[in-house]
Amino acid sequence: MSVGRPTNAEIYGKYADDLVRFATGLVGPSDAQDVVANAIVRVMWSKRWQNVTNYKAYLYQAVLNEARMHHRSTMRRRAREQRASGPAIVYPKEVRPEVLEAVGSLSPQQRAAVYLTYWEGLGVDEVAVRLGVREGSVKRHLARGRSKLRGKLDE
Repeated sequence: MSVGRPTNAEIYGKYADDLVRFATGLVGPSDAQDVVANAIVRVMWSKRWQNVTNYKAYLYQAVLNEARMHHRSTMRRRAREQRASGPAIVYPKEVRPEVLEAVGSLSPQQRAAVYLTYWEGLGVDEVAVRLGVREGSVKRHLARGRSKLRGKLDE
């Protein structure tokens, strides 16, 4: 490792696997690596990158932002495809459609908080640090996400 500020390659190497796992929880396994790659490129080419001191939080926030953009893009594409092809939607047999719909109804922030809390087993304080937000925000996103999932899955 270099003295002083680590190189971009060192920073990427240190956090890449965690970022891909995080992105997988947000956008699914087929798009996770693309979301991370796009976020990394955006971040490391930005002028702000040279002033960053908390690389982990900054990169997690960048992946979350990229996941939001990916989600919006995907929803627009699906809407166009659905208008063009008709109303039929086919889900894989092993995935219950109501679960897909319920999880899909969560905001990216709610999915991020749920993923890190339940899949990664992090506490609210750790999730807040990883996302670069306040603990209260994490608690709010978790509460709203759980409430929305309960409401959707209990119907």
